[in-house]
Amino acid sequence: MNSPLVTALMAALPQFVTGTWLTVQLVALSLLLGLLLATLVAVMRLSHLAPLSWVARGYIYVFRSTPLLVQIFLIYYGLGQFDAVRQSVLWPLLREPYWCAIIAFVLNTGAYTAEIMRGGIEAVPHGQVEAAKACGMGGGLLFRRIILPQAFRLALPAYGNEIILMLQGSALASTITLMELTGVAKAIAARTFQPIEVFCLAGAVYLGMSFLITRGVQLAERRLTPVKR
Repeated sequence: MNSPLVTALMAALPQFVTGTWLTVQLVALSLLLGLLLATLVAVMRLSHLAPLSWVARGYIYVFRSTPLLVQIFLIYYGLGQFDAVRQSVLWPLLREPYWCAIIAFVLNTGAYTAEIMRGGIEAVPHGQVEAAKACGMGGGLLFRRIILPQAFRLALPAYGNEIILMLQGSALASTITLMELTGVAKAIAARTFQPIEVFCLAGAVYLGMSFLITRGVQLAERRLTPVKR
């Protein structure tokens, strides 16, 4: 016969699936929007216009120097303290824990990824940039066709680490009532009084997702690097 714990875990399996799916949503959407933000910030960071460069530096410094949990709390609990925010068109989003978590994750991963992208852009061989300019490329075309693809390839190993860190950081969404994987595990552990077994199961799910991310990054790196094919 199945033990009460096994029976409870089997009954909670749909909750684990739902929590895992919410975790995937949070991480995927945050990484997508964060990458777009990071690319813009990296370009600003390397700009010769001092105001743009200093705005980018300030943003990166603030969000890399403060804990993600503090950022989540400031956005979820802090912004609602201002009447101007509660009366603005953004309030329907800012009062929802899901979107507050997304905003915090995007701003956090955007700061780290911006530095990763900056390193990738600066690592692009200067000779290739000069050759592209000699062929008539300039401005946005040079950036899209020459600099950005190579910068992303060079930054991919470091960005793979950021993806895994974002997956781990998504567990903090449970602190603002979101029932993602860690939130579900906490609820089940409180109900079954078996935290070790429940959190080991949750940890195994995180390990599985981390393995898939690592393999995906390795395959992408291999595909984007001709000498490794």
